[in-house]
Amino acid sequence: MAIIRIQGRQVDVDIIAELSAYDWGDRARWSSDKLIASSPFRSDSHPSFYVILDGEYAGVWGDSGAVGDYEKGGFVKLLTILRGETYEESAKYLIEKYGVLFDDTTEHITLPTVSIDQKDVQPVVLPAETIVKDVSPYLSRRGIGEQAQRLYGVGRNDNHIGYTALGWYHENGELGNVKYRSTKGKRFFYASNGEPIRRLVYGLDVVNRMQADTAVICEAEIDAMSFATVGATGIATGSAGISNTQVEAIKRSGVRTIVLGGDNDVQGRAFNRKVYEALRWHKEIEYVIYGDCKDANEVLTKKGAEELRRIYENRRKINVLKINLK
Repeated sequence: MAIIRIQGRQVDVDIIAELSAYDWGDRARWSSDKLIASSPFRSDSHPSFYVILDGEYAGVWGDSGAVGDYEKGGFVKLLTILRGETYEESAKYLIEKYGVLFDDTTEHITLPTVSIDQKDVQPVVLPAETIVKDVSPYLSRRGIGEQAQRLYGVGRNDNHIGYTALGWYHENGELGNVKYRSTKGKRFFYASNGEPIRRLVYGLDVVNRMQADTAVICEAEIDAMSFATVGATGIATGSAGISNTQVEAIKRSGVRTIVLGGDNDVQGRAFNRKVYEALRWHKEIEYVIYGDCKDANEVLTKKGAEELRRIYENRRKINVLKINLK
């Protein structure tokens, strides 16, 4: 644990645990006070990225081969990039998770903050040519069918070799952001000038184009596309949470039934509970059971498309007395 300053508050953060949620590659070197690894923001064959884990500068990071926003910063900024959020969202996440040791914000005059979910925020639209539409061999190896990839606007960006480009589109089909997913590990980053992910629902443009009546809501894009591979319609929030903006977008959609498809673990069950509580009065709610698999893509890759299709077709209606969403 390390004490870092967040918006005038001292917070004791488990930096190692937070960083361990991401894949830093085979060349990553962990020591008691520093992580040295290949950059998570670009193709990097030699470790040139570091994060200080302890001491006065805990959470400070740098990338010797990067420029601009990806060159250096503090821990909140790092999470902002990794999680595809605004600075305020990442700060709130850490404060709520770890609590506050000391708060001196009352000693200063602070300006009111603007909610990230305000309706009058002008949406960011990226040029459509940011993504060259193409079938990803990486996703194909993960069982994602060509039709599903084309439906969800998968492709590449030749400025980011070694990464699959996953388009996050606005409800009307305009490109809002891009998640660049490494084809050789779990590293990923988002377009630095894109719409915050928490203001988009992955696949909701597909729902609208297909006029889908039912959608499976997942945490990750690859799970949403796994369901699409077997004939269902998948959407995703991009994290184990769901924002107010995402909730409102789903409410506006023509979907009548939401199928809870969070991961088969503690975080996934918490995700299902959040979605259920947010949408229970607006949509019919059903859920799927993955059995001994962690998520939809693991079912698809380990047991095949027919098993995932069977799981989807055998989805169950919510019975709050029986389902374990805690």
